[in-house]
Amino acid sequence: MLKLIHKYFIEQKKVIFLALFLSILLITCAKRSQPTGGEKDEQPPVLLKAIPAEETTNFKADEITLTFDEFIKLKDLNKQLIISPPLKNKPLITPVGTASKKLQISILDTLKENTTYVFNFGQSVMDNNEENIYPNFKYVFSTGDIIDSLKINGKVKDAFKKEPEEYITVMLYPYDEQFTDSTIYKQQPTYVANTLDSIAWEITNIKVGKYKLIAIKDKANNFIFKPLSDQIGFIKEPVELPASQSFTLNMFKEEAMFTVIRPFEVAKNHIQIGYLGNSDNVEITALNQPDDFKSYISKEQDKDTLNYFYTGAISDSLQLKISKAQITDTVMVKLRKKELDSLKFSSSVSRFLTPNDTLKIIGNTPLTNIDTSGIKLMDKDTLPVKFKATISKDNRWISIDFDKKYNQNYKLTVMPNAITNFMQEANDTLQYKFSVKSPEDYGKLSVNFKGVKKYPIIIQLLNEKDKITAQQTGREEVTHKFIFIEPGKYWLRIIFDENNNGKWDTGSYLHQRQPEKVQYIKISKTIKANWEISETYILSRE
Repeated sequence: MLKLIHKYFIEQKKVIFLALFLSILLITCAKRSQPTGGEKDEQPPVLLKAIPAEETTNFKADEITLTFDEFIKLKDLNKQLIISPPLKNKPLITPVGTASKKLQISILDTLKENTTYVFNFGQSVMDNNEENIYPNFKYVFSTGDIIDSLKINGKVKDAFKKEPEEYITVMLYPYDEQFTDSTIYKQQPTYVANTLDSIAWEITNIKVGKYKLIAIKDKANNFIFKPLSDQIGFIKEPVELPASQSFTLNMFKEEAMFTVIRPFEVAKNHIQIGYLGNSDNVEITALNQPDDFKSYISKEQDKDTLNYFYTGAISDSLQLKISKAQITDTVMVKLRKKELDSLKFSSSVSRFLTPNDTLKIIGNTPLTNIDTSGIKLMDKDTLPVKFKATISKDNRWISIDFDKKYNQNYKLTVMPNAITNFMQEANDTLQYKFSVKSPEDYGKLSVNFKGVKKYPIIIQLLNEKDKITAQQTGREEVTHKFIFIEPGKYWLRIIFDENNNGKWDTGSYLHQRQPEKVQYIKISKTIKANWEISETYILSRE
């Protein structure tokens, strides 16, 4: 009997254990969890097949089919695709704007004989989902028996600015008896490449030979140099391939020949004349002027525009002869305006006047006369301050020179009729408030330069916005001291002034003249108030 009872309890335990096990299993299976979805695809597309095959020789097809291992799309194809040598008629590439595993290229041009062609897609080919880029994907073929394999590379830099523009086209022209200085203005190159969004370039699949190496910012996208719109860089001597070194191309905008653009009347007695080139020493003569006629010429700041102001009885038109050196142009300007320019003024100072700077009152028309009895300069205690007022040589502003006191507030008041312009207009009441801070509010910089092979050099101190805050000329190896510097980060721009004219000069392709060298130096330490930094730099002429 006891054995039967014991056996019964064992069977019951088994049933309870089995029920408990099944309950746990059901609960576990009922739990929800997020699907992982697998790892993110970070692999670029792979070219599976090309018809005709890659690096085909004796190429005769007019259709190319490229098949990839996944759906791909094209991005910025017009910017990214570079075909070398260039084709007169751009190929038709499909599909564009939709995803596909196949890329179809229809050649719409006659190919040159015995020539290696490179279709460089840059960074335009990517997979459809994750946009993993197939970097610098190329399709290469030859219409001759061999695939040319030489290459040349280098970088571009801006001859004057810190950084060059993007998408610079680099070109090779065969340097033979057919090449002349005018070739790049009329003919497309034999080989091309593009920097895209970097400063580096490389031309591949080139034949052995001598070449002229040119780079342009090709605004028209036609591989032809247009001086009025395009920057250019060039290597003066022909490049012979194969070559082991890389090449740096300095990009610059040529100075155009002086050319007058249509003048127009801005206001009564005020004509503006647009121009190209350099306006120094331009002469403007009115051919139909009356006896009481007077005129004045000024250049618009930071614009290629001349302002021509005049007085005298002129009826409905004014004929002007505009001359510079051997260039003369005659223009007729219709006169319809009835109102003179409103005389306006601004100050060179907004809040603070730097102790070594000068307060300027700037006019929008030529200033000709000052009555200093109508100008008052007061300090914060309303005490009068002695000053000297002088009209600038170009009649654009009036400088107010006075003995500045540190930590002082000033107020300049110009009473009506104290300033008169060329048209005998006078000012209304003007008032400007400003302060002069303490020298302790500014930083100082002392710099020495080593390795200067030829003087003079122009030393410009630039702020973070590339604005010139101070400038000096170096004519020998001395310490250059910059004082009263606003706290902040700065650069130095060094101009190697080859012709000693006090400014940077651009280059000329026709004269095979490179622009004057420029070097940028980042001042590693931040300029701080009441702090002086001393630095020594070795200048490079590369």
